[in-house]
Amino acid sequence: MAADLGELLVPFMPTIRVPKTGDRVYKSECAFSFDSPESDGGLYVCMNTFLGFGREHVERHYRKTGQSVYMHLKRHVKEVCSVPSHRGIRNMLLFLNRDFNGEDYEYEDEAKLVIFPDHFEIPLPNIEELPALVTIACDAVLNAPSAYKKQEPESWEEEIQVSRHARSLRQLDNGVRIPPSGWKCQKCEMRENLWLNLTDGSVLCGKWFFDGSGGNGHALEHYRETNHPLAVKLDTITPDGADVYSFEEEEAVLDPHISEHLSHFGIDMLQMQRRTENGHHTDNNPRPRVSEWEVIQESGMKLKAVYGSGYTGIKNLGNSCYLSTVLQVLYSIPDFQRMYVGNLQRIFDYSPLDPTQDFATQMAKLGHGLLSGQYSKPPMKSELIEQVMKEEHKHLQRGISPRMFKALVSRGHPEFSSNRQQDVHEFFLHLINLVERNSAGSENPSDSFRFLVEERVQCCQSRRVRYTQRVDYCIQLPTPIEAATNREELLAYEAKRKEAEENRRAPPEPVRARIPFTACLQAFTEPENVPDFWSSALQAKSAGVKTSRFASFPEYLVVQIKKFTFGIDWVPKKLDLAIDVPDFLDLNRLRATGLQAGEEELPDLMPPIVLPEDTRGKTLNIISPEIDERAVMQLAEMGFPLEACRKAVYYTGNMGPEMAFNWIIAHMEEPDFAEPLTLPSMMDPLPSTSDSPVGATPLDNSPPEESVAILTSMGFPRNHSIRSLKATNNNLERALDWIFTHPEDEESDALSDMADTEPNDNAFSNTNSHSDSTLSPDRETSGPRVKDGPGRYELFAFISHMGASTMSGHYVCHIKKEGRWVIYNDHKVCLSERPPKDLGYVYFYHRLSSS
Repeated sequence: MAADLGELLVPFMPTIRVPKTGDRVYKSECAFSFDSPESDGGLYVCMNTFLGFGREHVERHYRKTGQSVYMHLKRHVKEVCSVPSHRGIRNMLLFLNRDFNGEDYEYEDEAKLVIFPDHFEIPLPNIEELPALVTIACDAVLNAPSAYKKQEPESWEEEIQVSRHARSLRQLDNGVRIPPSGWKCQKCEMRENLWLNLTDGSVLCGKWFFDGSGGNGHALEHYRETNHPLAVKLDTITPDGADVYSFEEEEAVLDPHISEHLSHFGIDMLQMQRRTENGHHTDNNPRPRVSEWEVIQESGMKLKAVYGSGYTGIKNLGNSCYLSTVLQVLYSIPDFQRMYVGNLQRIFDYSPLDPTQDFATQMAKLGHGLLSGQYSKPPMKSELIEQVMKEEHKHLQRGISPRMFKALVSRGHPEFSSNRQQDVHEFFLHLINLVERNSAGSENPSDSFRFLVEERVQCCQSRRVRYTQRVDYCIQLPTPIEAATNREELLAYEAKRKEAEENRRAPPEPVRARIPFTACLQAFTEPENVPDFWSSALQAKSAGVKTSRFASFPEYLVVQIKKFTFGIDWVPKKLDLAIDVPDFLDLNRLRATGLQAGEEELPDLMPPIVLPEDTRGKTLNIISPEIDERAVMQLAEMGFPLEACRKAVYYTGNMGPEMAFNWIIAHMEEPDFAEPLTLPSMMDPLPSTSDSPVGATPLDNSPPEESVAILTSMGFPRNHSIRSLKATNNNLERALDWIFTHPEDEESDALSDMADTEPNDNAFSNTNSHSDSTLSPDRETSGPRVKDGPGRYELFAFISHMGASTMSGHYVCHIKKEGRWVIYNDHKVCLSERPPKDLGYVYFYHRLSSS
């Protein structure tokens, strides 16, 4: 028999591998479905790629790759009957929260090798009869850790070392105090990925990443100029610590004295909102939050569980409810259902060899898991009878686990790849961004959310105006507390609270502010001051005001209520308020009208360039560029010309040899590839015209060559890169998004005259001419694709947050299906008795037909 098995496996021996360090073994979940070893058909693990497949999908992998040997894993689950029938409240809570891996179950695992296509089975272990290589490979697969342990940053904090600069860090007494909000980079307008230098208090942006996140690298530039080694990321500060980076050590580090270092700049991290291990908050006055948790989750009501297609829950992986709620809402929208579930077989058939890393495959897998009903089946009568006999209240819904999906969409993102709670609005935009990037050349379901905003800026002195348009996916409504209908009650509560605080008595029962939705909408449409406004009509700074209107209305409107703010003591907090959000919404009166009769436009001029004091009156004929010579030498050692290496490092902004290498590959065929680097003089006169005011820079000035080089090094055509930068005011992050949302058209590039005109003027001209009808998503326009139509909407979903901060708490969502509201609370899906529409955070509306 041993000889027979050996001979049987001989033809397949070259394809059987032993997992090496770095190989991920997917032995707990199918790459195309949520089948696992506990499923009826078990799980098949390829002995070459170590990918897992359910019974329905293993044949596809065999036909596509020719891999014939799989390990079949099957887990038989048996419930332990030693649990007493009468449990206390504590045991009941444990019982409701446990999963298959709980202590009330025991397992019997079975493994065997299966050879396709004949399905020949070899039981394991079978050490004596199998070749040694096969035995070693099987043993390694069975003992391999979960594939996600190599992806999830669960133990990264243990690997981070204390910085050698932490104890002796010198902090300047320069009087810098960091405000609790309103941060932006001191060298550009970036408001994300901001880092506080712990030596001098400078707030600067981080480096730019391939996924479009990050900044312009000003924090790193500042270190090179000053050698101030440590910086902390501003939006990561909690009482438990913060993300600290050492530029000198070139890695994330620990700072045991972070509290003292932050207090030097007025940040008291120990007084910030505290969180428990599961993300729930604790504070000195928990009563309003307890009430909020009960109301939003509809606690105390006997909610009826629902099963079937569209009623599948999603397991909480630990602070992953922000992801679950967004996905539940998206897959209740026909466009997403059609794109990913309607095209399921085509997506699976054309998936890459590693489907776990393919966005479309994982979106289709998740959509099928939520909509098929396969993982949301009602309990059998025998199970219900058993519950009644045991006087138990077991929740029989288990839901699907989004572990593979989360690992993919959060990869490389500093926040979403962590196990911390996140802002559901930020994740929604992140996911829409990924949908955009992965929908080039095909139907894009995120078109349903995209709309155009017209911004009208007026110079208060000259009364001239400028109209521009931008793309958006969500409107953010302010919450004017002064418009609360129970203002007197709020004032009385505040007086009692202060009195109780002074007399050291218990605080009074909190009062929730009630704000009309119309007041929020009115605040959104009010004119706002434009800081540092430069009037091209006056050629000087002036007062300016901006108003925003809808240049188009989306098919699905997303409304975020701005509930979160920072206190003056840097404590992040959520405003305790309720808003009477309507079921039906008419925004037609907010449609943009464009330039009106009698209005005069501001000239298309840019502010003059202001030179530093030490360069005025001097002639600068040569600019000495800053170039990372270490990166240059690394590239030169690879055999590239030295001057070409210098150009590559310079034009990629000193972002490292990898970026520079990409630039070299993209520019090797250019005739001046090995020519010396030449730069224009700072004092070279601009081409002047008789009608150009002195000191004004024409608006059609070319984007910085460094930014163009970064985009072209990523494989984008030069003309398309220049257009994207012009359309986004030379912002790299937005330019990358623009490229993905504007697939290149060679004919339009050849005929386009956008290089000689203001981008915003042409970008949306065709869109506005079709404002009375819905645009087809594949309609060729010169601007972003939008599905314009009437501005009348009906509420169909909302996501609610419980807790004191977006850094903590819990999210649930309510969705209206088949005329009834359903609450999705992680894996539990029930009919809603009292949907708390007034306590939502993000609301979703769908457009009503014009009939």
